Amino acid sequence: MRVQVGKEEVEARGGSAVFVPHGTPHTYWNPGSNPVRYLLVMTSNIYRLIQEIHAMQERTPLALRAVFEKYDSELLDP
Repeated sequence: MRVQVGKEEVEARGGSAVFVPHGTPHTYWNPGSNPVRYLLVMTSNIYRLIQEIHAMQERTPLALRAVFEKYDSELLDP
């Protein structure tokens, strides 16, 4: 698994952990073809944000930005 933490890209191998400090832009992805299992530890506010994103019928950039703002978060451009 790969994790972008700020400007740094980290390879997270099995058994490792990656800490993302509050307010740090971040994303994660699986660069390989094999499945990856991971555990996310997050605040209840971020959990509600993720739940609302998953429930959205339309995930346009404008709609996503509104949901992120509702949860005091920011959706960054790629």
